[in-house]
Amino acid sequence: MTRRFRPASLLGAALLTVTATAGAAADPNLDQEIDADQPIATDQAVLSDGHVDLGPRYVDGTWTLLVHDGSTATPVWRTAPNTVFQVGDASLTTVPDNPDYAFLPATPGTDVHVVPQAQEPGVVWLGWNTQDPTVMDSIDRGATLTLRGVQGPGDVVMFLQSGTLGEPEVLWDSREPYPQDLWVEVNTHTHANWVFSEPGVYLVEVEVSADLISGAAESDTQVIRFAVGDATSTDEALAAQYAGAAPAQDATPAAADEASDDGDDGGSAPVLLGVVGAAAVLVVVLAIVVLRGRAARRRAQAGP
Repeated sequence: MTRRFRPASLLGAALLTVTATAGAAADPNLDQEIDADQPIATDQAVLSDGHVDLGPRYVDGTWTLLVHDGSTATPVWRTAPNTVFQVGDASLTTVPDNPDYAFLPATPGTDVHVVPQAQEPGVVWLGWNTQDPTVMDSIDRGATLTLRGVQGPGDVVMFLQSGTLGEPEVLWDSREPYPQDLWVEVNTHTHANWVFSEPGVYLVEVEVSADLISGAAESDTQVIRFAVGDATSTDEALAAQYAGAAPAQDATPAAADEASDDGDDGGSAPVLLGVVGAAAVLVVVLAIVVLRGRAARRRAQAGP
């Protein structure tokens, strides 16, 4: 499953409301350049406010998915295992009673935690970019961001909304089968709405891959950590272990029943044993009939 999106300059920024805000092109935070010499911080960090992106960069010659932290005066890159995105209760938003948002993992009127597409004070603003100078010089046309799994107490949906009248465009949905691919052109910087249906710790497995101008290919997979809700421990999010993506729940009841019947040894084994037993009895009976027939022929040939 591959989805494409337009560059950030053509996208409107929208909150999880019926009315969208000003266009993304008017947001100066989306117009950025990344210095090739920006340092990489390896200490643990909790990011709860300000501008951050996911993006690839070469670290000692190795293609790596990192967190670009622009929330401070001096931007740095951070490693994913040591970074937690804290999505506090300031991000709570009510799901609108509008059919355009029926895809959300919550009913209208329910409050959900949202990392918004448009920057909001007191809420982390998470996007992605392909703007590291070495990356831009190396990749062919762009990169692919792939959602490989989600582990958490609820569902995660990421979507874009273009302009004031544009319909929401779902990019990732943890209720759908994995993997879910998102094509990102080179020198792209954009943001989307991240919706979390329940508070708690979420581990989101993301891969970034690309074909290079040289003809080679690169990829790296990292687990992105979220602590959703004020009551959720960021320490717990840092220590959480990712167990892998749960299997997609897309089987129909009939298919599930068929699978259950196919794998039910308690039902199929007795039937199989009964068939084998009946076959054995039939063989014995046939043997007796054959032997009796031969004896009768011998007596008939011998005469009185």
